[in-house]
Amino acid sequence: MSWLKDVFGTEKAIIAMCHFQPLPGDPYYTKDKNVEYVLEKAREDLIALQNGGVDAVMFSNEFSLPYLTDVHTVTVASMAHIIGELKPDIKIPYGVNVLWDAKKSLDLAVATGAKFVREIFTGVYASDFGIWNTNAGETIRHQHMIGGSEVKLLFNIVPEAAKYMADRAIEDIAKTTVFNNRPDALCVSGITAGAITDAQILKKVKDAVGDTVVFANTGVRYENVEDQLAVADGAVVGTTFKVDGVFENEVDQRRVKQFMDRVKSIRSFGRIHNG
Repeated sequence: MSWLKDVFGTEKAIIAMCHFQPLPGDPYYTKDKNVEYVLEKAREDLIALQNGGVDAVMFSNEFSLPYLTDVHTVTVASMAHIIGELKPDIKIPYGVNVLWDAKKSLDLAVATGAKFVREIFTGVYASDFGIWNTNAGETIRHQHMIGGSEVKLLFNIVPEAAKYMADRAIEDIAKTTVFNNRPDALCVSGITAGAITDAQILKKVKDAVGDTVVFANTGVRYENVEDQLAVADGAVVGTTFKVDGVFENEVDQRRVKQFMDRVKSIRSFGRIHNG
């Protein structure tokens, strides 16, 4: 049994993404679609995800494209405002992800009472956003300094749109990340949101880290969820829950329920096992 049961009430947990529309300071933010518009769209998606039966939700500034690695204060302030307004509607555990700034993700988590954070905490990458560096020691110290020691940390070790700069096997990266940083979970991604997580890479990571929780982080769909959860301990799901499975669209409650009914059926009949 992992910590998933304590936080989410189940093993093989499904964390659904609640993507915020462009926020103040973002290139595609417009005054006619102001913060209240972003809030209402987020509320609609949140309710659809909850009604569809997901185990948890993660709020992120997904449409703040192109992403920053040192996020502006206005983004975090806007996200905190929106989550605060959504609090009466949130019925399941929730986390946050400020793309792509680990410290500000932790700041937001502590300010809003989030249970977990997903971020790039370790490694140096060549990415679409330039050279992407991290400082895990400083970030973890920041977590404890601001009172966030109970926040679960989901380390994305295969970030989207980036490649680890050192020539190292993924299983070695997984092993040393766990040894040096004690993450609560590792996330394995495809190249972009919605891109299928490579099953071979997922298995290499899980085999390398044993009892450490591993999430399939992108591209988990109705058609492949059983195979993905046969290896991974859970999944982070966004695009497949959207209308027609299109990243830019709103959440489709029917698709969420269909997906979650399959997951619950698999759980009930014990058809998922690690290996």
